[in-house]
Amino acid sequence: MSSIFTKIIKGEIPCYKVAETAEFLAFLDIRPLTKGHTLVIPKQEVDYIFDLDSASFANLHVFSKQVAEAIKKAIPCVRVGVCVMGLEVPHAHIHLIPFNTMEEMNFANPKHNLEPSEMNHIAEIIAVQMKAV
Repeated sequence: MSSIFTKIIKGEIPCYKVAETAEFLAFLDIRPLTKGHTLVIPKQEVDYIFDLDSASFANLHVFSKQVAEAIKKAIPCVRVGVCVMGLEVPHAHIHLIPFNTMEEMNFANPKHNLEPSEMNHIAEIIAVQMKAV
């Protein structure tokens, strides 16, 4: 059974894409902890991140670093946090979360509900920075 992320990869469900390669996709979380909260996923459907082969695992992290660098340039923040939890969607993924205080990294916090126009704007400014990475 395809996960929601596989449906996003196939274009069956829209997303706010910030970057894409042949192997990976980065898009905004639709229920972000902070503005710019981005998910990075392998296009290969693998449930558990540590089940990826070593090369894919390493390449996913290299791609995530590039996306994090673009987020840092696009979104005012002290740092871009990284989190891998993976229980909510059965598809390996990395959360990249721009933050200014440790409290902003708490997944128990209420999620933002941003307008589509704001989500599009955030995705666009990160995508522009990806071209410079």
